[in-house]
Amino acid sequence: MRQAFRHAFLAAPLAGIAILTACATQAQSPPPAATTAAPSSGALKREIVTRADVSVPGREAVVARVEVAPGGKAGRHTHPGDEISYVLEGESTLLIDGQPPRRVKAGESFVIPAGVVHDAHNDTDKPVKLIGVYVVEKGKPLATPAP
Repeated sequence: MRQAFRHAFLAAPLAGIAILTACATQAQSPPPAATTAAPSSGALKREIVTRADVSVPGREAVVARVEVAPGGKAGRHTHPGDEISYVLEGESTLLIDGQPPRRVKAGESFVIPAGVVHDAHNDTDKPVKLIGVYVVEKGKPLATPAP
């Protein structure tokens, strides 16, 4: 029993080091070029962190750092798949067609279904930063402007 505990005690830090090494290696890979999608007046920045296949044929996961400038609007747009986002810093008003406006702030998340027109308005004096995960159709633009 004591021997098993000792092995587990030593294995946990080694596993942690292996995970950190893998993350560092991934982080050192050259990221794809930054992209923007459907910004109005350049207020939206979207930097692709990584792309990877998922278990659904013809789809991929795209992870991006997203920022809406102070006083900026993302611009009405859609995605060819679901958006799952987590707000890291700041707050903004999320406008999703068919739903009432929703205030989102740091520590909160939201999901926008595929093809649904939406926008984000940052009416504060600080940028809104979030991590967006998009599970989208391969080969299609990540975002398309909407009227």
